[in-house]
Amino acid sequence: MHLIVHHWDTDGVTSAALLVRALGLKEFTNMTAPIGEFRFDGRIWDAIERAERLYVLDFNVPDEVEKVKVPTLFIDHHTQPKIKNPLVEQVNPSLEGKYYPSCSLVVSEYFGIWNAWSALGVVGDIGEKAFELETVNELLRKANLSRTEALRLVELIDSNYIAMEREAVEEAVTVLLESEIKDLLEYEPWIKKAKAIRDAIENALSSVEEKNGFALVEFESPYNVISKVARKLVWEMNYRGAVVVNRNFHGKAQVYFRISPEEAERIDMGKVITRLRGLGTNAGGKREVLGCVCERDKIDDVLKIIEEYLR
Repeated sequence: MHLIVHHWDTDGVTSAALLVRALGLKEFTNMTAPIGEFRFDGRIWDAIERAERLYVLDFNVPDEVEKVKVPTLFIDHHTQPKIKNPLVEQVNPSLEGKYYPSCSLVVSEYFGIWNAWSALGVVGDIGEKAFELETVNELLRKANLSRTEALRLVELIDSNYIAMEREAVEEAVTVLLESEIKDLLEYEPWIKKAKAIRDAIENALSSVEEKNGFALVEFESPYNVISKVARKLVWEMNYRGAVVVNRNFHGKAQVYFRISPEEAERIDMGKVITRLRGLGTNAGGKREVLGCVCERDKIDDVLKIIEEYLR
């Protein structure tokens, strides 16, 4: 069995479809991890035990890949250490100090296969900035897709993981392989999900409070939209930063803190993350963003720490 483990977003889904097409695989199994968790769960490890070959795409789990006991092709574009496992062939331009905006481009270059999926992976990962790349524009032209259509396709494909539907993410690879790319703009299951997600985002944005130029938003939703709400507040509505809280996300709480590049000079996000982890929360992030999942009774403690930085 050929087993493909891929990230749950558009870049992961298109990278998997590209690999299947490049290798001409007639039979394969593709899986994604529990959404939001960077690990192989029991379901994936069981499948790896039965696999004759493993492919890991756009999923930054070097510690897991070190442990695999089957021949593996690990293709990624995230910063990660060199894999020591002799069964693993690691293809990642970042190891040579090269930046690639998506895994789909790495897969396309490695196998010499280029189509609209290659471009959609980039649009999925870096949004409108993707249209600054001539390769992306050329691939979209060949597929007769406008920029608006490309952004819409990403919204539709991503609706599966934002709705926290792991099986739908996995099915999306087959949907891509079996459909004309334009037809997916009318694919009803994804359209319904995308509309519900848009409504959840609009609902969240309707209750913004402001404090010293920072946006504060609280809501409850089963959809994983906190990062999208925060991006809109900072990137489109030009707040200095945004603190977005989903008080009931499948029984847990989510807190997301995004700041503008200017604020990143003042706020040490690494220090904030360390303090939140000290509360026993699952917190992580980078220079301008912080994501945190915690028990609902810890929300106020988390917010108290973050609010110190809003002064």
